[in-house]
Amino acid sequence: MLKIEKYGAVDIGSNAIRLLVMSVIEQEGKDTLFKKTSLVRVPIRLGAEVFLDGKISENSANRMVDAMTAFKLLMKTHNITRFRACATSAMREASNGRQVAEAIEKKSGLSINIIDGNDEAAIIASTDLKNLIQDDKVFLYVDVGGGSTELTVFANGKNVASKSFKLGTVRLLEDRVDESIWGEMELWIKKELKDYKHVSMIGSGGNINSIFKKSGKKLGKPLSYLYLSSYYELMKSLSYEERITELDMNPDRADVVIPATRIYLSAMKWSKAKNVYVPKIGLSDGIVKSLYNEKIAAELEVNS
Repeated sequence: MLKIEKYGAVDIGSNAIRLLVMSVIEQEGKDTLFKKTSLVRVPIRLGAEVFLDGKISENSANRMVDAMTAFKLLMKTHNITRFRACATSAMREASNGRQVAEAIEKKSGLSINIIDGNDEAAIIASTDLKNLIQDDKVFLYVDVGGGSTELTVFANGKNVASKSFKLGTVRLLEDRVDESIWGEMELWIKKELKDYKHVSMIGSGGNINSIFKKSGKKLGKPLSYLYLSSYYELMKSLSYEERITELDMNPDRADVVIPATRIYLSAMKWSKAKNVYVPKIGLSDGIVKSLYNEKIAAELEVNS
């Protein structure tokens, strides 16, 4: 007997807003299945203005209201039973972030949780990585967003360290990253991995997913450092327009993909990882997993 519910998760990032609809399939005596039903992405680049002006513009706020209203209707048609929206770097740094969140809730009926970097890292780390995280291996998990990069070290099948850095693609494009941040991230990676050998990397985020898709690799197979660095040099040799026409990139991906790849390559270099695995997971997947874990915990409490 299967019990199937649909969950909704909204990730309000610095580069885009995403709605993930996930089918949660419970089967007696077996592991629960999480199957992606729909993913809608709206490229509202909040970080471009927040990292420059410190606030969300009226135009962007109105676009967010429209997007969240549309998401609400989509979730209604999908019969969503559980939902959560989380906002990251751009909204938490905007001087009017909370006011915009309140306005969105008033007009769309959907509340937004503005989370800090540590919460973001923890939610991402809660994603289902059991097919990759093996007890006898060490992984550096790198999630690159528009405003920040979340790092997590997995060793012996467990999360042993995590940290968020204000190093993101939109922030880099707008020249809003102090050079010292790169140094801080390098020191953290080397410190947390100094006792481990043979580290592999796990990369998540829209940019690494895009590169992986274009590589033609089968899901579960990693990208090598050599491949990623070669592709990085190819992208840098092309203009923004050429990346759209010759590499078939979306206009809102063709600029941020270069700083994103620089971050992944830097993390690989500092961790001495020769390969990066690219599962299709991110913050929205973590939100769904968190909602499910909360549901299970509540049921256990009721039955205890």
